[in-house]
Amino acid sequence: MTTRTRPGTARTTFAFALITGAALVLTACSGGDPATAPAGASGAPGAAKGALPTEDVVSGVGKNEAAAKLLPADVRQRGSFTIASSVATPPSSTYLPDGKTVVGVDADFAAAVAKSLGLELKREVVGFEAILPALGSGKYDVGTGNFGVTEERRKVIDFVTYINDGQGFASRADSPLTAVTDLTQLCGLKVAVNAGTTFERTLEANKDRCAASGKKPYEVNVFSETGAVWMSLQQGRSDVVMNTINGLRYAVTQQKNVKFLNEYRRLDVGFAFKKGTTLAPAFQAAVNGLKADGTYDRILRKWGVEASGIATSRISPPEIPAPKK
Repeated sequence: MTTRTRPGTARTTFAFALITGAALVLTACSGGDPATAPAGASGAPGAAKGALPTEDVVSGVGKNEAAAKLLPADVRQRGSFTIASSVATPPSSTYLPDGKTVVGVDADFAAAVAKSLGLELKREVVGFEAILPALGSGKYDVGTGNFGVTEERRKVIDFVTYINDGQGFASRADSPLTAVTDLTQLCGLKVAVNAGTTFERTLEANKDRCAASGKKPYEVNVFSETGAVWMSLQQGRSDVVMNTINGLRYAVTQQKNVKFLNEYRRLDVGFAFKKGTTLAPAFQAAVNGLKADGTYDRILRKWGVEASGIATSRISPPEIPAPKK
C-alpha cells in the first residue's frame, strides 16, 4: 500500500523545526536574493543547530564573456532567465528565517551562473513534482531541485550538471539497521520519501523483490513536504527515510534520535531544461568557468558538501548505474 500525503493548498506553511532546530518556516512564495541574510546570522556551517552559512560567495563573480556569447539571442536580448525552484531542505535549498529568502547549494549555483552570464535571475518557488512538466511546457527556462540525472528523465529533459549527490537512508537511532545495501533489507518496513523523486521510483520499481525473496513487501509512504517525511519517522509512522545523501547528512545533525545509515547510490545532479534547449551550452560553460575561478569550490565549502564536487560540468550525461544488488 502506498500512502500519499498532500498539502491542501500550494501555499501551505510548514514549521520546519524538526530539520533545522529553528523555526524556519517553509512558505511557498517567491524567493529573494540568495546572498541576503538577517543580521546576526552565523556564517559557519553547523555553528549551532539551525544556523545556516551566510558567507557571500556570489557577489564577486564577474561576467564570463565566452560563456555569455553562447546564449541564444532572445535570452541575451531580454537579459534574464526564469527559474523554477523547489525548496526542500538544507544544504540543497531552504529559506532563511524571513520565510522568503531562498538559500542553499542550488541557489548559490544559480545566482553564480546568472552573474557569469550577465543575466538577471527571476525565481519562482514551485512544487518539486510540477517543475519538470512546467519546463516541458515552456513556462520556465530552468529548474532546480536536486534533480538527479536518470535515463528516464533524459528522454524528456536536458541537464547541465553541477554537483554529484544521490540516494541514501536514515532511520531512528534505535533501529537495528546499520546500512541498506540491498533493498530487500527494507521488506516489511515503512519507507518515507518525497513525491515525484528518484527515491519513490526506485522503491516502487523494486517492490516485487520482497515477494521474490519470500518476504513481506515494504510500504512506500509518499509525502509532498520534506518536513512531513521526518515527522512520520519521528512519530513511528515510518521506519526509514530515503532522501538525498547531503540532505540526510545535514538533517541527522539537526535532529535528536535519528541516524544516517549509508549512501545507497550516487547520481549526477543538474540544472533541468526543456528537451532540446539552446541554453545548455552557456550554462555548462558558466559552471566550468566557476570551477576555473574558484567560485565552485567556495560554494561547496560554504555548504560543507565538498564530497559532491564534479570534475567538469556535462550536458545530459548517462545515468550513473545503480548498485547491482
